[in-house]
Amino acid sequence: MVEKMTKYSFVLLSGETEGFLKWLQGLGIVDVTRSTKPVDEKSSQMLDKVSNVTKTLAILEKLDYSADPDFELIRKAADKTCIEGCKAVNTLGAVSRLEELKAELAAARKTVSDVAPWGEYDKKALDALADKGLTIRYYSVPSKVYDSSWENDYAIVKVSDTKGKVYFVTVAPSDEEYSFPVAPCEAPKVSLAEADRKVDDILNEIIAQKGKLLHLKEHYLDHVRKGYARKSADLDRYLASTTVQDAAEGYVTVVTGFAPAENEESLKAELDAKGILYISEAATEEDNPPIKLKNNRFSKLFECLTGMYGMPSYGEWDPTPVLSIFFFLFFAMCMGDAGYGIILIIYGILQDKKIINISMFDGLGKLITVLGISTTVVGFFLGTAFGMDLSSASWMPEALRNVMLTGDIAVGGSTYALQMVLALAIGVFHICLAMTLKAILYTKRFGFKENISTWGWLILILGGIITAVIAMLGILPETAIKVIVIVLGVVSCLGIFIFNKPGRNPLINIGAGLWDTYNMATGILGDVLSYIRLYALGLAGGMLGGAFNNLGTMVLGTDPTWQWLPFVLILIFGHVLNLLMSCLGAFVHPLRLTFVEYFKNSGYEGKGVKYNPLTNNPIEQ
Repeated sequence: MVEKMTKYSFVLLSGETEGFLKWLQGLGIVDVTRSTKPVDEKSSQMLDKVSNVTKTLAILEKLDYSADPDFELIRKAADKTCIEGCKAVNTLGAVSRLEELKAELAAARKTVSDVAPWGEYDKKALDALADKGLTIRYYSVPSKVYDSSWENDYAIVKVSDTKGKVYFVTVAPSDEEYSFPVAPCEAPKVSLAEADRKVDDILNEIIAQKGKLLHLKEHYLDHVRKGYARKSADLDRYLASTTVQDAAEGYVTVVTGFAPAENEESLKAELDAKGILYISEAATEEDNPPIKLKNNRFSKLFECLTGMYGMPSYGEWDPTPVLSIFFFLFFAMCMGDAGYGIILIIYGILQDKKIINISMFDGLGKLITVLGISTTVVGFFLGTAFGMDLSSASWMPEALRNVMLTGDIAVGGSTYALQMVLALAIGVFHICLAMTLKAILYTKRFGFKENISTWGWLILILGGIITAVIAMLGILPETAIKVIVIVLGVVSCLGIFIFNKPGRNPLINIGAGLWDTYNMATGILGDVLSYIRLYALGLAGGMLGGAFNNLGTMVLGTDPTWQWLPFVLILIFGHVLNLLMSCLGAFVHPLRLTFVEYFKNSGYEGKGVKYNPLTNNPIEQ
C-alpha cells in the first residue's frame, strides 16, 4: 500500500535555512522536493565534485594488480608512495597519466622495433665522417631485391639481414654526384640502447603510477567513501535549499517537505522542541507527494519490480501485492522445472549470506530464494525436474503422479494440453482481476459517474464468463441463463454506448463506444493469447533439458567406463546453459505480462516519485 504522507511548510528566517536543512538532514525522514539537475553554477560545481569522487570510488574498488607480472615492483612502489592533497584528483590524475603512458609505451616499442636491425652505433664517429666530407646513406630492401654486385660498385657496409630484409649503408664523398639503384630510407633517430632505455623509463613510470593507485586504495578508500557521502549530502541539501520560497522581502523562507504520517507525532515533537514555526496538513494528490510503499515481508521483496515500471501516484493503488503473487506464479511456470528451483533456492541463500556475492544481485538473495521455492513447487506439479518427466518415472509414487498437472484435457470436443489450458485460464483470471480492480479503484478515485463505461465492460466480460461457466456446469436452467444473458447485454450496452460520458451528446457516446468496442475486441483476445508463453517457455525448457539428458545417455552407452566423464560434462554444461536461458525468459516474460497486459487493463499509470528524504547517508538510499 501507499503510505499516507503529511505535508509540512516550515517558516524560517532566510539566514536559518542552511542550518535548518542540516538539522533536517540529521533526522532523515523529511523529503524536501529538490532538483535532480544542476540549477546554478554552484550546484554544477558541487555535482562535478560528486561525479569525480564517484569515478574515483569505481576505480579504486575495482583495482587489482595481484595478477600483474610486475606486482612485486608495484608493491614496492606503493610502499614508497606519499600522497598529499585531494585523493580524488590524485586518483584521476594517475589513471589519466597511465593512459598516456600506455600510448607512449606503444610508440617507444615501435621505435625499438624500427631501430633494432641497425644495432648500436657511435654517433660521434658518424659526425666525424661528416666533418671529413663523407655522407652516409641508409637502405632497407627485401632480401630478394638485394644485389651482391652492389658491393663491387659502391662503398657498402651490410648491417644486418633479418626478417627477410637487408639493412645496409653506403659511404660516399659529399661533393661528388651520387646515384644508387634504390631510394634510401630514413636514418635511425636514436640508437638501440637509447630506444631500450626509453622503454624502461616508461615501464618504470607505469609501475610508479600503479603503485600510487594501489597506495590510494589501501590507505584512502574509506576516506574517499566518506568524502562521497559528505559531498553527496551537501549537494542534496543545496538542491533542496534551491526550492524554498522567499517571502517578506527575502527575510523569511518557506521550506516545503513531506514525511510519512506514521512519523508525524515524533517529528512534531522534534520541531516543537527546536522552536521551529511550521504548518502541517494531510498531503493530497494535488500536492504530488513522494511515494513510500508499505507491504508485508513477502510483497516487499517485489517492490523493486514495481519501481522498474514506476511508482504509483499518490492517488493510485500500490500494485505490488497483486504483482508479487502473479510474478511468483508466472516465474515458476516459465521455469517449469523443480530441479532448477532447488538450485535457485541454494544460490539465493548463498547470495543473501554473502557466501557468493555477485554485485548485480546485491539485495536480491531473498527474492531469488522465494522464486526458487515457487519454481520447485510448481515444477513438481508440472511434472519436470532437471528435464526428466516425473509423471512417467517408475520410482515416483502413484499418489504423487496423480496430482501432477500433465496430459491432455477435452475442451469443446477438442483435446488440448492441460498445461496450455491452465495458462490461458490464469490469463483470463489475471485480466479479469485487473479490470475489476480498475473499476473499483477508479470509482473510488474519480467517482462512479466517470467510470460507467468501465463498469459496463466489466459486467459484459466478467458476467459473460461466469454465465458461460454456469451454463456449462448446468447449474441453472436454460431459461434462466437466457434471462441473465439479456440483462447482462442490456446493462453493459447502456454503460458502454449510452452513458459512457454522462452529459455528452448521445451520438458522440455511441461513436466512442463503438471505438472502445473495436479496441477491446482486438486487444482482449491478444492479451489472453499472450499468456500461452507461460506454457510454451516451461515446455521449451523441459524439452531442452530432456534433450541434454538423452544426449548424455547416448554417450554413456550400456557398459560405460571412460564415458562417464563426457556424460557428466554434457549434463553439467547442458543444464547450466538451460538454467541460465530459462531464468532470463522467466524474468522477462512475466514482467511483460505484468507491465503490458495487467497494467494496461488495470489502468495503472505509475507516474509517482519515490520517497527520498534528506539524510546524512545518501549511499543507503
